[in-house]
Amino acid sequence: MSLILQDVLTLDEVARYLRVPKKIIERQASQGRIPGRRIEESWRFLKKAIDHWLESHDSRDILLYQAGALADDQNLDKLRASIYAQRGRPEVEVENEEEG
Repeated sequence: MSLILQDVLTLDEVARYLRVPKKIIERQASQGRIPGRRIEESWRFLKKAIDHWLESHDSRDILLYQAGALADDQNLDKLRASIYAQRGRPEVEVENEEEG
């Protein structure tokens, strides 16, 4: 089985593919949480291994990685408020108290 150029991804390409900042991909790969190989100062990833990793991991982990990328976004509060306003829902659910 021979690999073609598109089968091997760089750090930038994996970050774009997963839509996650490069620093998160690099940290996760360094910790062995995302399959990749460091060659001196460069990272390389097999697309097939990334796809397998995505399919085999709990989707909640992926969402948490992506949410972490937004943690420092100064517009996050406005964006969240706008989303809830468009849905016509409060950000916090209020429980109905039954009178007894």
